[in-house]
Amino acid sequence: MSASGGTKAIVAALGANLAIAVAKFVAFAFSGSSSMLAEGVHSIADSGNQGLLLLGGKKAKRAATEEHPFGYGRERYIYGFLVSIVLFTIGGVFALYEGWEKIQHPHELEHWYWPVGVLVFAIVAEGFSFTTAIKESNSLRGQQSWAQFVRRAKAPELPVVLLEDFGALVGLVLALLGVCLTLITGEGVWDGIGTMCIGVLLVLIALVLAAETKSLLLGEAAGADEVAKIRAAIVDGDTVTRVIHMRTLHLGPEELLVAAKIAVQHDDTATEVADAINAAEDRIRAAVPIARVIYLEPDIYSAEAAASGTSVPGA
Repeated sequence: MSASGGTKAIVAALGANLAIAVAKFVAFAFSGSSSMLAEGVHSIADSGNQGLLLLGGKKAKRAATEEHPFGYGRERYIYGFLVSIVLFTIGGVFALYEGWEKIQHPHELEHWYWPVGVLVFAIVAEGFSFTTAIKESNSLRGQQSWAQFVRRAKAPELPVVLLEDFGALVGLVLALLGVCLTLITGEGVWDGIGTMCIGVLLVLIALVLAAETKSLLLGEAAGADEVAKIRAAIVDGDTVTRVIHMRTLHLGPEELLVAAKIAVQHDDTATEVADAINAAEDRIRAAVPIARVIYLEPDIYSAEAAASGTSVPGA
């Protein structure tokens, strides 16, 4: 993922959420709508989340140290995971609590035009943010479905912003529906039901984000296309005859570790093997530029040993 593309989407979402949060709290103050309060807290949580993503992106750029020789690229995954926790606790759980309280103690809305006007404004602002995130994602998504893009993306920023904005838009529609039903029926319980629905939605989105960022934190391999390119780049058909086994690991969204045991000719000299390994590393970096940490171990391939499984230790 382009870091600049992710940053553009984050900044657009941050600006929209801050403006929306102020408007929602003003509407809550005048109307007493619990949906407005829940949505205001939701927007504050989203603004904090975008701040966390920007902070994670900044920290990930630090140079490698002796203590962290592979750098700090995974900082972006850590802060992406923190976003899911904030969304779950501050956004989802608070909305569930506030909705339950409103159902237990409903009251009529005052100055109904405040929440309705703010919700319409918020839908427009969130729509702008969501459109920006979609445009930035489309340049990377290719032929993948949106579900596949969220599942397979190695950079957390765009999937996080996409899901947040999607949840915000659906939440705003639910809030508007709750307010309208309250006005039509005169029953404040509908405002509470709308708030509960917002809470359930936020909790579900937070769980999806937590699952995806947890997988990235644990360490994910390169995608199938990148693995195929790396395998093809390693073998030159002369000194390097095959890949015996290979492992890849994302050290960050834009940094990949490649470790492979490669087969060389049994009569090659040490100099020839070293030159072949250096050439293979150059081919790998040309084919997959994010492959920045590469370890290639030469070995003599044996078909009999491969058949018995003894030629691939660690595989």
